[in-house]
Amino acid sequence: MVKLKNSFQRKEKKYALTNKMYHQLRKKLQPYMEEDEYGLHTIISIYFDTQDYEMIRHSLGKPIYKEKFRIRSYGIPQEESTVFLEIKKKVSGVVYKRRVALSYQSAKRYIQKPHSFMLKTTKDQQIKQEIDWLVARKRLEPKVMIAYDRRALFDSDNEDFRITFDFNIRYREEQLSHTLDDQGESVAPEIDVLMEVKALGAYPIWFSEILAELNIYPASFSKYAQTYQRYLYSKGDFQYVI
Repeated sequence: MVKLKNSFQRKEKKYALTNKMYHQLRKKLQPYMEEDEYGLHTIISIYFDTQDYEMIRHSLGKPIYKEKFRIRSYGIPQEESTVFLEIKKKVSGVVYKRRVALSYQSAKRYIQKPHSFMLKTTKDQQIKQEIDWLVARKRLEPKVMIAYDRRALFDSDNEDFRITFDFNIRYREEQLSHTLDDQGESVAPEIDVLMEVKALGAYPIWFSEILAELNIYPASFSKYAQTYQRYLYSKGDFQYVI
């Protein structure tokens, strides 16, 4: 069983696959990896940013350090379902995540009044204070919902090596404060499957050989960045040269 950690670091690389490449790859991965217990599941994230999208514009410049804040749900939540407040930072290519779990009802309250409640454990409260500081300093507000359907594979002999496959990436700009569902428009219709490889160190030799055999190469693709560049930038009241 794969556990959802609250703090971790790793390197992540993206790969854009056709359906044919995806099925070829899944067949070759069968001796080495297995699908986690969640099967095909939906991930929904509400990304926060400044009024003029300062955080994603900074990220597009490929700086050494960048950060994002989002509320994330695994599946469409009910009032008492668990969701996560999550900071994602990237420093010199290494991804760091810190997040706290709370009910969907509390998360909606957080959007309206970030400082209205405390969390039970010292560690969770410490992470929440870090999130509170970022939200207050940047005056962050919910800007876009991004959802996708995911299958995740893991290697039982190497818990630090995981592969995810994302399908039907979609976005929505409206109804972000009171409704967390997966309804939205397609972000990148030309991409059948977005693969993400997560590892602490070098890839296993067998995986590198499979990628070479199938001519699969890394691609630069951020779901939030692509959504901003394709759909949000042209609509915004604030126009910047990137």
